[in-house]
Amino acid sequence: MTNTQNVQTTETKTTLVIGATGKTGRRVAERLSAKGLPVRAGSRNGQPPFVWEDPATWGPALEGVGAVYVTYYPDLAFPGAAEAVGAFAKLAVERGARRLVLLSGRGEEGAIVSEDALKASGADWTVIRANWFNQNFNESFFLDPVREGVLALPTADAVEPFVDADDIADVAVAALTDDKHIGKTYEVSGPDLLTFHEVSKILTEVTGREIQYIPVTTEEYRAELAKLGLPLEFADLFRLILDGRNASVTSGVEEALGRKPKRFADFAREAAASGVWTV
Repeated sequence: MTNTQNVQTTETKTTLVIGATGKTGRRVAERLSAKGLPVRAGSRNGQPPFVWEDPATWGPALEGVGAVYVTYYPDLAFPGAAEAVGAFAKLAVERGARRLVLLSGRGEEGAIVSEDALKASGADWTVIRANWFNQNFNESFFLDPVREGVLALPTADAVEPFVDADDIADVAVAALTDDKHIGKTYEVSGPDLLTFHEVSKILTEVTGREIQYIPVTTEEYRAELAKLGLPLEFADLFRLILDGRNASVTSGVEEALGRKPKRFADFAREAAASGVWTV
């Protein structure tokens, strides 16, 4: 079989998108489908279903799959993630899905353990280490606080270069469909370092109503997570902002795509125009 035939065979295989209803997974699936490539949704409601906590679902979801976009909820740094990701990656390679693109977290020691577990499978891997998402403000846990007009967070005066989920999805699709990204780790961020004070000012401007930022302690934030029934470990992720390890912009988006990443202010204007923050 020629190299050309190999490429064509790989391209016609299905891509499994784990977390296909999530912020990045949904976008990756949409982009692959728009390219005319077959996609399988890796989710509890998928056909067949995919559940991280149930390894019996992994094999059926991998049937006929040539590549996988791997995301892990709630976070790669959480207990048990590395073991699950490593076991899944090994099975994926055994079943013929060698191309694995992993969404990881920038600056997370626990996430690196999961990255190493995936690489140990022998896969053709690409790792995307992302900063906090812009879409946390309109699709996730900051949505209701923005609507209510108060961001009470344990982030003090720290800065963060928020990255857009559309940029992450574009990098992921490039990695899933082009061999030149194999073996590369892309650290992706937005182009601007912002404090939450600055974020609140931008949100105030685009929504036309005051969005306050109120620094709180980690203990106070944990109590709020408990009220909402969310994992208390989410509070630990704020240390990635507080200790300054990610307080710099990266060139990952430009390296992978040859273009600049989206600015938070541009994201905010688009989100406000959609009406998602309208009270």
